[in-house]
Amino acid sequence: MSLQRSSRMAALLSAMASLAGCALAPPSVSSYPLPTPAMQAIVDKDTRRHFGDAPADGGPLATDLSPALQPAAIEHALRKVADWQLGRTQRHIDRIWTSAVLYTGFMAASDATGDAKYRDAMLAMSQGFNWDVKGPYPNADDLSVAQTYLELHALDPSPDKLLPVKAHLDQLIGLKTLTPNDRRVPWWWCDALFMAPPVWAKMYRATGERKYLDYVHEQWRITSDLLYDEDEHLYARDTSYIDQTEPNGQKIFWSRGEGWVLGGLARTIDFIPPDDPQRPFYLRQLRDMAARIATLQNPQGLWHAGLLDPATYPLAETSGSALFVYGMAYGVNRGYLDQASYRPVIEKAWAGLLQHVYADGRLGGIQQTGAEPAFYRPASSYNYGVGGFLLAAAEVKRLAEGQNVAVKSMAVK
Repeated sequence: MSLQRSSRMAALLSAMASLAGCALAPPSVSSYPLPTPAMQAIVDKDTRRHFGDAPADGGPLATDLSPALQPAAIEHALRKVADWQLGRTQRHIDRIWTSAVLYTGFMAASDATGDAKYRDAMLAMSQGFNWDVKGPYPNADDLSVAQTYLELHALDPSPDKLLPVKAHLDQLIGLKTLTPNDRRVPWWWCDALFMAPPVWAKMYRATGERKYLDYVHEQWRITSDLLYDEDEHLYARDTSYIDQTEPNGQKIFWSRGEGWVLGGLARTIDFIPPDDPQRPFYLRQLRDMAARIATLQNPQGLWHAGLLDPATYPLAETSGSALFVYGMAYGVNRGYLDQASYRPVIEKAWAGLLQHVYADGRLGGIQQTGAEPAFYRPASSYNYGVGGFLLAAAEVKRLAEGQNVAVKSMAVK
């Protein structure tokens, strides 16, 4: 065992010991383990980079939200969180992946509410960056902002929205590694499956060029072969975690990492033609992962940072939970998942998420950036977690409205 891993284990075991005999309480600083110094350093860095913040006290929780799966109630919660985040976001616009995930949520918010203000903010952002991503050789995180560019292009096609990103993809498509000087595969970490495949799939829809979808098929299979655990139906975050275990001896499966994959499936499948021979592969992973994740839901409806060791991470984690709700609601809305089986899971999870919304619209319970389960303050709120919540809210509202999405109209043949 490495010294770093040994230190991490010692810290977690110490935290477990401090929790022995303690009953769970409503989220508060005194009820749960606080970040270790190493974890706090990430919190501080994320705060300096304007991803969000982690105050000791987030103020009172919201009392005006209803967990009922009714369109008006869902939209009220969606707007409350989106409006709080939009004001903060517009002061610090960037193309970092954390913001890019939020942007996908704002696009979904406009679609779900019919309110153009969220989409208009995304249009201004895209224009400000000239519809381009960071390069050269943008990785999956760098590409993620192009999801929003391509969604805006689909609404109002024009070459300026398309060509900068297309040039990057054409540069990457023949490269079998992350960059010429980095020999890792392009999507070497599971988070990448949310960040990149939807960009390539949306480019396929925009251009009709099959090479972009073929790239998704090739690279997703490579990542799956490396990281997908066929017994657990979950993904390791990257190859370094495959043989690591939690303090309770279980394998490490990080909730947000699994959420990235489930969300990535939801954002990719619609662009795969119904007759594509690779399509069943994605549907099988969606179904198998959703089924496994549903068994790990806690009594309050949410999931913990360490999916197989909730005792070590007793505070429910909302960014992973929101992405699970998004993926499951997406699957039900399109007929890929059985509504009778999953609607109760979704309904319970949605109610659980609302318990972490504060009176001003802050969504708490979001773990700071990282690659594995960690401790965080109950009021911690970061933009990527809010993006996941908005995606979830949009799909849950669609579920409440009884919408049945036609898949074939969204794919290119």
